[in-house]
Amino acid sequence: MWDFISERGDIIAYNALQHANLVLQAVFVATIVAVGIAVVVDRFQFLDPVANTVSAIGLTIPSFALVGLLLPLTMIGALTAFICVAFYATLPILRNAVVGFAQVDKTLIESARGMGMSDLGVLLRVRLPLAWPVIHAGVRTSVQMSMGIAAIAAYVLGPGLGGYIFTGLTQAGGVNAVNYALVGTVGIVLVALVADLLMLLLGRVTISKGIRA
Repeated sequence: MWDFISERGDIIAYNALQHANLVLQAVFVATIVAVGIAVVVDRFQFLDPVANTVSAIGLTIPSFALVGLLLPLTMIGALTAFICVAFYATLPILRNAVVGFAQVDKTLIESARGMGMSDLGVLLRVRLPLAWPVIHAGVRTSVQMSMGIAAIAAYVLGPGLGGYIFTGLTQAGGVNAVNYALVGTVGIVLVALVADLLMLLLGRVTISKGIRA
């Protein structure tokens, strides 16, 4: 195993960075989309059960099935992988964002408006900061879930460590089959742990001490 890793150290490190890059970019886009949808849902309360239903149903769609649906439109490559990861990344963030905005004290919103704040100012300076701890928890969950989903990217020749897992499976019984599978699996776990530490740090930096759990 050590010889296998030492011989391929540079390419393994590169693929690990590509895996993390794919997930972080997808989660970043997913966060913007999910928060935007949650703002609309909070404004039109009748959409709340619709958003929850879409989130629940979306998570039941097998990732391979979604890849199959995307292939005729986006073809094989990084774009298909990105869309697939971003789709699943959006769902837990959306659910948490809806809950987070709903929990904001309405009297605080009215007070902010009474002080002359615009709707955008209330959103950015009152509602979003107060809802952010719940949204951040959803983003953190999304990052961890997306690490596994991103492994499927290898099926459409996307970037990341998933290719090692697929290579190990296709070469089952071969000399390096187990090495490929272990490098892919353990590598994704390590990248996920580092990403989680970064998310914890993000929470410490962006969540006000007054509302931090």
